[in-house]
Amino acid sequence: MSVELLTLLFFGSLLVFLFMGVPLAFVLGGVSVVFLYFDWGPDAFYMVGSRMWSTMNSFTLIAIPLFILMAMILERSGVARDLYRMMHLWWGGVRGGLAIGTVGICAIFAAMCGISGAAVTSMGTIALPNMLERKYDKEMALGAINAGGGWGILIPPSIIMILYALITGVSVGSLFAAGIVPGLLLMVLVSLYIAIRCYFQPHLGPALAKEDRGSLRDKLMALRSVILPMFIVVIVLGSIMGGVATPTEGAAIGVFGALVSAIVYRRFSWAMLSEACVRTLKLTGMIMWILFAAHAFSTAYKSMGAQPMILDFMQAIPGGQWGALIAILIIIFIMAMVLDPLGIMMITLPVFMPIINGFGFDPVWFGILFIIMMEIGYMTPPFGFNLFYLKGVAPPGITMGDIYRSVVPYTLVELLGLVLVVIFPGIALWLPSIL
Repeated sequence: MSVELLTLLFFGSLLVFLFMGVPLAFVLGGVSVVFLYFDWGPDAFYMVGSRMWSTMNSFTLIAIPLFILMAMILERSGVARDLYRMMHLWWGGVRGGLAIGTVGICAIFAAMCGISGAAVTSMGTIALPNMLERKYDKEMALGAINAGGGWGILIPPSIIMILYALITGVSVGSLFAAGIVPGLLLMVLVSLYIAIRCYFQPHLGPALAKEDRGSLRDKLMALRSVILPMFIVVIVLGSIMGGVATPTEGAAIGVFGALVSAIVYRRFSWAMLSEACVRTLKLTGMIMWILFAAHAFSTAYKSMGAQPMILDFMQAIPGGQWGALIAILIIIFIMAMVLDPLGIMMITLPVFMPIINGFGFDPVWFGILFIIMMEIGYMTPPFGFNLFYLKGVAPPGITMGDIYRSVVPYTLVELLGLVLVVIFPGIALWLPSIL
């Protein structure tokens, strides 16, 4: 059987089972093992088991459950509520200020934990009702939460970055450093969009009345709420960037910081810790099964000889290496509309990384582009995770149509940020180069 027909059958089988609703781990792993069996015979089972064993021996992998546990504890520690009050007092007097403040809180949350859902659910519960009560346009408010909520996988620490590093072999520390400036760039662009639009259309985000803005003393007292989040950010990122700790050790330090914050905010209880641990176990189990399946997929893909064929196909795209890069980003963007970001990573990275390396692109820089596309995927209809997280906590009057419409301008703003990182690679690579 020709390589072309084999590749078509392989990827066609994946798509058929995915659209049938079969869980991703079973699709990736099952189809890959079947193809490996017919290619290599019974020895394929030993090879898959060996790859799983070597993956589980990775010390970096321990960081994933630790960062998830840190996020689960922080979600219940009361940090988000106090941060929102601080932003409310300092930014409420500006047109669109509550939305801009919400975006800032999402960036802080992203720097404290490595997942996307924590900021969306927290701000959907706390900030959204407040903005709607103060006559903010609902699409402006919904879009701000959706856009900011996705930065949890871009602004380090990030679980997606850890998985990218495990699959591609690049340094986790370099990826963490590379994500900081692009993450801040997206925050600035989204904030500017809100500020400019509300300046010309004040009804979209009216400034608070003077009596609601608080006194200078209230504002200064509210700044205390920033101390603990900054403490967690500094001890986690500072220890990793400074070379004091590995990402795994930094994650353990972050769990300690999250526990301290829960105690300080008087939210710590054994029931809360037990629930956080159970949720961590469930999420980690899901990620591990997908990771195992991805290794089987990668091995099957390489064994059938499809890699040279895909590389030749990409080289035939007009525009040379830049045309191939644009094609890759478009493919990822389309996939992000319908598939889970973790699954997209496991399916595409074994295919795309040889192409990226073959064209001489920096894998750290491409990693940031890839993660930005995943982050946009979190907020893009029809199946972006953040859309459903937000619908789950939104007031009853908010429809799924409202949420879908709200993300359109924010998606365009974030795509602008992606274009800037493509044109100016130094945005992502400057900080890793000096650390």
